[in-house]
Amino acid sequence: MPTSEEHRFVYEFREGDRTKKDLLGGKGANLAEMTNLGLPVPPGFTVTTAACRAYLAHGDQPPGLKAEIDDHLRRLEEARSKRLGAADDPLLVSVRSGAKFSMPGMMDTVLDVGLTNTSVPGLAAETGSERFAWDSYRRLIQMFGTTVMGVDAREFDRALEDARREAGAETDVDLGVDGLKALVATFKDLVRHRTGREFPQDPAEQLDLAVRAVFDSWNTERARVYRRRERIPQDLGTAVNVMSMVFGNLGPDSGTGVAFTRDPGTGAPGVWGDYLPNAQGEDVVAGIRNPVPLADLEAIDPVSYRDLLRAMETLEGHYRDLCDIEFTIERGKLWMLQTRVGKRTAAAAFHLAVEFLDQGLIDEAEALGRVTGDQLAQLMFPQFAHRSRPEPIASGVPASPGAAVGEAVFDSKAAAERSGPVILVRRETNPEDLPGMIAAAGILTSRGGKTSHAAVVARGMGKTCVVGTEGLKVDTEGRRFTVPGGIEVREGDVISIDGTTGAVYSGAVEVAASPVVEYFEGRLDAADAGGVVAAVARMMELADRHRGMGVHANADTPEDAERARRFGAAGIGLCRTEHMFLGERRRFVEDLILAESRAGRDRALAELLPLQLEDFEGIFAAMDGLPVTIRLIDPPLHEFLPDLTDLSVRVALAEERGRVDEDQARLLEAVRRLDEQNPMLGLRGVRLGLVVPGLVAMQVRAIAEAAAARIRAGGEPHPEVMVPLIGSVHEFELMRSEIERVVAAVSEETGVAVPVKIGTMIELPRAALTAGPIAESAAFFSFGTNDLTQTVWGFSRDDVEGSFFPAYLELGVFEVSPFESLDEEGVGRLVSIAVEEGRAARDDLIVGVCGEHGGDPASVRFFDRIGLDYVSCSPFRVPVARLEAGRAALAGEAADASR
Repeated sequence: MPTSEEHRFVYEFREGDRTKKDLLGGKGANLAEMTNLGLPVPPGFTVTTAACRAYLAHGDQPPGLKAEIDDHLRRLEEARSKRLGAADDPLLVSVRSGAKFSMPGMMDTVLDVGLTNTSVPGLAAETGSERFAWDSYRRLIQMFGTTVMGVDAREFDRALEDARREAGAETDVDLGVDGLKALVATFKDLVRHRTGREFPQDPAEQLDLAVRAVFDSWNTERARVYRRRERIPQDLGTAVNVMSMVFGNLGPDSGTGVAFTRDPGTGAPGVWGDYLPNAQGEDVVAGIRNPVPLADLEAIDPVSYRDLLRAMETLEGHYRDLCDIEFTIERGKLWMLQTRVGKRTAAAAFHLAVEFLDQGLIDEAEALGRVTGDQLAQLMFPQFAHRSRPEPIASGVPASPGAAVGEAVFDSKAAAERSGPVILVRRETNPEDLPGMIAAAGILTSRGGKTSHAAVVARGMGKTCVVGTEGLKVDTEGRRFTVPGGIEVREGDVISIDGTTGAVYSGAVEVAASPVVEYFEGRLDAADAGGVVAAVARMMELADRHRGMGVHANADTPEDAERARRFGAAGIGLCRTEHMFLGERRRFVEDLILAESRAGRDRALAELLPLQLEDFEGIFAAMDGLPVTIRLIDPPLHEFLPDLTDLSVRVALAEERGRVDEDQARLLEAVRRLDEQNPMLGLRGVRLGLVVPGLVAMQVRAIAEAAAARIRAGGEPHPEVMVPLIGSVHEFELMRSEIERVVAAVSEETGVAVPVKIGTMIELPRAALTAGPIAESAAFFSFGTNDLTQTVWGFSRDDVEGSFFPAYLELGVFEVSPFESLDEEGVGRLVSIAVEEGRAARDDLIVGVCGEHGGDPASVRFFDRIGLDYVSCSPFRVPVARLEAGRAALAGEAADASR
């Protein structure tokens, strides 16, 4: 056995603590912490994540691992005075996964390892329950056969249903000894027929294969999908926890349950969770039987209930957070099987952060660290309007709040394939349903409680979820469900579910604005509203006080600018002028393109000028006193013209009928002339300004005249003109001269000195790599990270996201789409170089980002680390960026303090 600490692969529970999550995984670290707190944890040991990584890298267990496991198994046998799988009084163990980050239900677990044909009688004699022994054996074969030997779980399920039907048993608990013996024989036949080998009868072999299976489960499809969804690194590996079995299926004085120290839906204190008498641990989370509320345990077993409450109080006080606890009661004795910081809804996260902060248990940095921008975004989604709700057709257990409306679908594949919003309807979910759960707007199950698989995963994802719906009969093969009263819902029918009340409605129910959005809009006072609104307001105040990075908005209309300001934007970081040329105004651009003389171009520009002027006046009024960064026209001109194919067909048909339209023919000629094979790299951005006479002058004149008018009205506009898509400083300097000329002319004409900053958008690699010379001429940089991502990677977003991105995510080329979260190694590296070299050349250079990455929480943290002055995003995401900027600043301070 290795003696060097860094080469050890196995640790007893008492040797670890909660700081060792990287090595022991979250479950192993917390089992160690509970053991050291003196709580009743069954003895066991943890095989480290390092062992898993070595196993996955080489396809076999690393040297020395088996010897370490054997040594720790001997110690466990001595501690329990039992031998694994012995014929008399056998030691049985559970083998559970446990990664650094919680991945509920995504990896594998095997219970009752050590049971064989020879040890079942010994277990029956020791416990005095033959039924219990055979029930445990069928559970082992079912879990081991599925997890380790690869037998389809549905085959075991069908055999179990057949056995219940033959015995007239409503649930598993109602199966007698003879029925269980027959079921064990059936299960063994299934294993033999499907795998070509007998179920293993060597306990040591069972343990070895179970450990390997848990390692392998790290790379199952569902685990990889979940990690991508939750942005968990793919290379961490999982630990394996081997624990002495304790049994909740020994009769009515035994059971298993899940407890939360507070309500994970609201954050309110109280007794919250589920308890399932006469059951093993997996039964609760699997949702195969509906549990009773945890509070009922007080009447069922008052002694164990009091012991559990004391343990819950100890854990919440120790972790200073809501704790999620799995426990088993074996004949009146409480055992703690797991604890972790509990997944909670967005509302509960904000409520708990404020409450623990006010109680002095955590500081401001930790309070902000416990809420996220993603959670805030969830709270901004609409809710059902109270006034319009019909009578529900069914009611279940509210497991994850929110309002979801969509077509009912009955399997994961259908949910993932539908283009519109869907509600995934299942008897209960399992890890294989993950792709459908991700795609669905909401999840509805007929079985399970608040701690079932569906509930836990939905809460973690922020998905609306209703479980344990009484009277809901789900026919997955017939793709329909029925409810009492005879109402039938078929696949494709629209339903609505309320994750706050548990109500299920037929048809689409009207939704209303979130109260959190009403608060940001200024229509709701946080103090009067209380609850989650007050908690959000408190966290936003903390974030704004601590953040160093500003938050601006991408807004193209006065209405968007006004909303952005209400939502807390400190300016406009991107006003896209091409959006002002859409709709009915598109014809003026057509006139400009078709003009055959300077006079014709001037007429078209003269028609556009007052329209642009009106837009800018409204935006400057909405953002008075704050900077407004206006990007000159950026897309290629053909985007303002009709589609080439459609126009070609129209002209050809007209010619066939002898009705040639000269204007249409001229337009077609222009479209053909301007059509580009790769418009992302064509005539656009600064290139348009340099080769289309008068276009930039018209735009700059509108900006300058609007600013002058605002100044005369007593306002304080701060216009900033941004030149897009430059690749060289010479391009920028040519355009800057034209901008300065027009601004000077307007200032002279109006008698008002118009202050205009001139800068550029960095969206090409060459611009990032020559940032020093560009900064000598530019007052500011704004990184267009969407286009920079396209040009760095060499692909067009519109063409690739639906084609090969899914394969790239699956192959691990991307952990997450680079358009969703910034590619820090490539695009981020260019941004860092440009910031460093730009500021070296000009110390007063203002640097921001205006791509939608500016509202992505992970990207905001990166931008804070490299010292950007601001991020800019859509108005709706401004609060999210404000919160994440505050969290990033405090996280950076904490990192600096630890160095």
